[in-house]
Amino acid sequence: MVLIYIILVAQTGSFLVPVIVMLAIPLTVLGVMPGFYLLNQLAATNSGGYADPVYFTATAMIGMIALSGIVTRDSIILVDFMEQAVANGRPLFDAILESRVVRLRPILLTAGAAMLSAIPVTLDPIFSGLGWSLIFGLIASTIFTLFVIPVTYWLFYAGRTDSTRA
Repeated sequence: MVLIYIILVAQTGSFLVPVIVMLAIPLTVLGVMPGFYLLNQLAATNSGGYADPVYFTATAMIGMIALSGIVTRDSIILVDFMEQAVANGRPLFDAILESRVVRLRPILLTAGAAMLSAIPVTLDPIFSGLGWSLIFGLIASTIFTLFVIPVTYWLFYAGRTDSTRA
């Protein structure tokens, strides 16, 4: 995650924008942990008289690490659009609303493709945790990215002028 931050600082020329972009990464936990709980409540079976739950394993943790790249990309799509719109003279509030409308389809397509590609992985007994963490994390982070990132961007940049936007 430190490497992602360094790359984003180099690309944006700001120390604050990468923090806003990377805010989507912790939001994946809000999908993964409740998702595993619900999965075990709804789909856990008994095997030989003992519960056979789906555990949060090391592969599930690898799935959470993989999520950091996908959700960062979604946040970059939103923030980049907002900054370009503001640079072209749009008011910040209009740029934020427009970014959510215009960039909704690319964000949903990215998340949907990643979730669909994770479905076959859920059938494997070793790597099922990776697939489930990708699916649950993408559902939550996609929803939260569309709301939390624009609101956070607004909170940090609403009162600033273009010269103080670094």
